[in-house]
Amino acid sequence: MNLQPSSTPKLKVCGLTQLNQIQELIAINVDFLGFIFYAKSPRYVLNHLGLDEISTIDHHGKTGVFVNEDPDTILKIVQKAGLHFVQLHGDESDRFIAELRQKLNPEVKIIKVIRIGNNNSETKNKILQTFSLQQTTGNLSPISYYLFDTDGKAFGGTGKQFDWSLLNNLTIPLPYFLSGGISEENIGNIEALQQKPYALDINSKFETEPGYKDIDRIKKFKDLYQ
Repeated sequence: MNLQPSSTPKLKVCGLTQLNQIQELIAINVDFLGFIFYAKSPRYVLNHLGLDEISTIDHHGKTGVFVNEDPDTILKIVQKAGLHFVQLHGDESDRFIAELRQKLNPEVKIIKVIRIGNNNSETKNKILQTFSLQQTTGNLSPISYYLFDTDGKAFGGTGKQFDWSLLNNLTIPLPYFLSGGISEENIGNIEALQQKPYALDINSKFETEPGYKDIDRIKKFKDLYQ
């Protein structure tokens, strides 16, 4: 498959737990490294790596994934692990996000996840409500990126694809990450999206077990669309 260079999405690999695999991903120029700071996740990074170890990773796209976490805890982890992005994957309110934005270093960007279910009308309303946060702080939104993922019974990735065509019915005011069951089989469907994703977010489809990535498969996937 051949995407035009101007529309080629960046790549985020999420759910990382192994330092040796992280170095391999850095070597192939993966753009974002995702670390899950949610204790109920099978990819909870603090079961494998300390904040000091994460802080020593030399990469510009270290992303912490949080679910309904206390803002002061987020701030502490961001500072101690040297994170560049905060991904909010829970039910964080507009006020929570605005307050977190004030506490974070301006260089740390916020990615807000929007989980998309089967009810297109309900999902669209939820998305539009999230977009409304754009207007709450004047010209500067507390959110830098959205991430669209498939909704599930629990927080976190499902490994399943939602109906991407829903995005063509929206005017998305910020760059967005696309997640949810992305693989070699459906990557070509991105060409049908009118507003192309800023980045692709891959996780469970490229693992041998939770937190252990299939690096060769990720390399092949990256070569396929880039």
